[in-house]
Amino acid sequence: MKRIINKPSVCLLGLGYIGLPTAALMAGRGLEVQGVDVNPMVVEIINKGGIHIIEPDLEGLIEFAVRKKLLRAELKPKESDVFMIAVPTPFIKNATQQGIDGENKNSKEQDKSLIPTPDISYVVSAIESIIPLLKEGNLIIIESTSPIKTTEKMKDLIFSKRSDLRKKIYIAYCPERVLPGQMIYELEHNDRIIGGIDDESSERAKVFYSLFVKGNLYKTNARTAEMCKLVENSFRDVNIAFANELSIISDEADISVWECIDLANKHPRVNILKPGPGVGGHCIAVDPWFIVSDFQKEAELIKNARMININKIDWVIEKTKKNIKEFENQKNKKPRVACMGLSYKPDIDDLRESPALQITKRLIADGMDIIPVEPNIDKYEELEIESYQNAFDNADIIIFLVGHSEFKKFTAKEGQIVLDFCGVTQ
Repeated sequence: MKRIINKPSVCLLGLGYIGLPTAALMAGRGLEVQGVDVNPMVVEIINKGGIHIIEPDLEGLIEFAVRKKLLRAELKPKESDVFMIAVPTPFIKNATQQGIDGENKNSKEQDKSLIPTPDISYVVSAIESIIPLLKEGNLIIIESTSPIKTTEKMKDLIFSKRSDLRKKIYIAYCPERVLPGQMIYELEHNDRIIGGIDDESSERAKVFYSLFVKGNLYKTNARTAEMCKLVENSFRDVNIAFANELSIISDEADISVWECIDLANKHPRVNILKPGPGVGGHCIAVDPWFIVSDFQKEAELIKNARMININKIDWVIEKTKKNIKEFENQKNKKPRVACMGLSYKPDIDDLRESPALQITKRLIADGMDIIPVEPNIDKYEELEIESYQNAFDNADIIIFLVGHSEFKKFTAKEGQIVLDFCGVTQ
């Protein structure tokens, strides 16, 4: 079999929040990278040295890589030494997921049809697109978050169409574990789990990642690596659910959840997270379903945590409506309500699965006079975004949904009602 060369050519499929920073990092280390995306606009922007997402330090790396001809974006893949798959893996919305949007709320049904189903069709399409290009010695790496056994299914798909490649190529799964806003640093410095379909695949993938990753590289099998990614985000979801449930209990008990958590965390072995309006993003809000969908009887805690975080959205909406009603009764007029933040976490522009965005949309749909605020985006096709200063000056009710840095400047005006669901004012 062919040995992996020192600086292999790389074809990376998927130039989104993970794929583009990964391509930039590899190109910055001298690897020739072909980035592939199905969106012509994304391809055009990148080839001009620009970026279509917000991420510190990324644009400079992309401009350098494109200028040095180390990175080129295309619509279709070409032959390479290494193929990396970093395409989305959403879930199919059904009864339970529709509950997030206001239907079938608090469903207690245990039927399988109520559990969101992972959609790996983008991974399948990406693999199918490279099958004709594969040759002996190629390394195929899946980075997309995937249900357990996905890598093995892709191996079977490849060999069903290219039986000539059996025992002649390497296939591995290596999930990312990065924080938006710190992606470049974390892609380079975080430890990685590498799971091959066999020992040789794991070793080849480890050698490849060592070319641009400074963190420790841990080898395992593909199935365990897939599970590790899902477990990491499920762990976080469960811990956030505890904090969110505690916030609801504290509100009912008329105590400050922020003070309670702060004091409880004085215990040397307690570290409770901060509550929020729910959980968003393409990882924590999605990955637990990948486990629950395959292990419904066993994954009770994971499923219940997911539902607690989903239902927190309903609780925030009802709490807001209660204050709106009280304002109307006292002032005999409809209040202007500022929804402070639309992204799923502070200081980023990512709206994926954002509870803040869902809350804002549902309040508008219910006829409330809403001022949508998101300082990290200039415009959003479904909402008229306003400045945070305008919201501070003109809103009767301020609801903090995301802890953006700009919001720390807030000082309440006399008579202004403030609902802080994420600790901005603490």
